[in-house]
Amino acid sequence: MFTGIVEEVGVLKSFSPDTSRLTVSARKVLGGTNLGDSLSVNGACLTVTSLAADSFTVEVMAETLRRTTLGQMHPGAAVNLERALTFSSRVGGHLVQGHVDATGRLRSFAAESGATLARFSIPRDLGRYVVEKGFIAVEGVSLTIVACDATSFTVSLVGFTRQNTNLGSKNIGDVVNLEVDIIAKYVEKLAQPRQVGAGVTMEFLAEHGFVRR
Repeated sequence: MFTGIVEEVGVLKSFSPDTSRLTVSARKVLGGTNLGDSLSVNGACLTVTSLAADSFTVEVMAETLRRTTLGQMHPGAAVNLERALTFSSRVGGHLVQGHVDATGRLRSFAAESGATLARFSIPRDLGRYVVEKGFIAVEGVSLTIVACDATSFTVSLVGFTRQNTNLGSKNIGDVVNLEVDIIAKYVEKLAQPRQVGAGVTMEFLAEHGFVRR
């Protein structure tokens, strides 16, 4: 679990499609990190399999490559990094699982009173989870939605976010990792009407005395 508050921007050193191993240069997030720990790389929760003095290595499974941009990156790419949340930490953003739902594209930038409005596309099947003033993670960065429609949303990036994450170096058309608020998914499922008789079997009826075996 993460907060979406990026600790450091690292650099992709290498990615091997044959072994699915990804190595990232880093400094800050190495502090206190051990083998088997989770790190967020551009919003994807990955397990550390190797550590060096100035880098770490993770293995990326097929599902992660399908859902994220990690398989499309090249050495030298900037990546947002965050260590996993501890129960004694401040939650400055929102609860981010690191389970990327899908990718979207940066559609536009617009300056607004010292900030930058960034609009991103989002798959229509995820758009229903996006609401004004709600949360979303873009490249692992916790952001507040200021406007949205069925296929896009807009966030406001302050100078600190642009300078301390890789969002400041994105260009129009770039693909980004997206994770919607998990609470919205649970609310949707719980609000669905239950089917009458679902789960009723002969064994159930016999157990409760409705039929004789």
